[in-house]
Amino acid sequence: MEITKSSAGTLNQQAVSKYLLTNQQGTRVAILTWGATLQEFSVVEDGEKHNLIMNRPNLKDYDHNSFYLCQTLGRVAGRIAGAQFDLDGKTVHLDANEKPNASHGGPHGFTFVNWDATTKQTEDTASVVLTHTATEAEDKYPGTIKTTVTFTLTEENRLDITFDAESDAATLFNPTVHTYFNVTDDQQSLDNQWVKLSGDKRLVLNQEKIPTGEMVKTAGTGYDFSQPRTVKDGLAQLNQDGHVEYDDAFVVVPSKDQPIAEIGDTTGHREVQVYSDRNALVVFTANVTDADRMAKHDYNALAMEAQTLPDAIHHTDFGDVVLPANQPVQHTISYQYLRK
Repeated sequence: MEITKSSAGTLNQQAVSKYLLTNQQGTRVAILTWGATLQEFSVVEDGEKHNLIMNRPNLKDYDHNSFYLCQTLGRVAGRIAGAQFDLDGKTVHLDANEKPNASHGGPHGFTFVNWDATTKQTEDTASVVLTHTATEAEDKYPGTIKTTVTFTLTEENRLDITFDAESDAATLFNPTVHTYFNVTDDQQSLDNQWVKLSGDKRLVLNQEKIPTGEMVKTAGTGYDFSQPRTVKDGLAQLNQDGHVEYDDAFVVVPSKDQPIAEIGDTTGHREVQVYSDRNALVVFTANVTDADRMAKHDYNALAMEAQTLPDAIHHTDFGDVVLPANQPVQHTISYQYLRK
């Protein structure tokens, strides 16, 4: 295993570092301290490097990137209806950065932070450990919370992402990494990328992408990924109902042993399994490299955001995202590359 550190440049008068983790098979993971960003997860096939995720070449592309491209989201990923919630008998008002709602931790969330970083290494793992302390004055969430995000690459070509947090007051915590996958040969489209999900339900969302509280079966619809299915095929069925994209929350079965999702290419060259200890996967289609193609719904990137179901604070059956005072919590997401 090898860890190298280099300068990624400067954003907002802050020096941003890049950490590169490499295993003996040549699999690489690159992390930027800005936004705790996963910039690269690449593998070597037949002597050539292939990135499994989408990225941008310049550091400035990650500054207030509208796609939150492979960046860490928190304190709470997803939308919070009305940019407010009740906790311990008080109503908390957040910044409505997606009016009238709060989204992805708000304008001062984890994405807009230059995280502190250290590294650790064993014979068969290499890790970057990122830390950040957020205060209520900064992001409007209750309490001062210390969060650690650890990215660990193993010799088995597995990337483990661990979120640890503790707050001095009761608050909310539901982080994720907004990872965009494209495992096809040229990463030009999603036509030849298939997906399989472990669940059979999705949330019904209103026009503001806020959950209504209803869960519906996906069987027989364009949202049915109970068996491997290409994104192109799913979109074609959605189009028949007047929908042009995926921007949806799927209910999945949390597990460290069974993937909540699998992604592969139809040529059979590569596959990634996604693991999570939480019950949701938000799936979003985008074109992160070409705005014109994005406007035409010609997608080349599939975001897969493992988390607790969005807006859970307003729905008692969605899962618990309340972090009690002085009680540590840990969440995990893992990506396992399968060599074909």
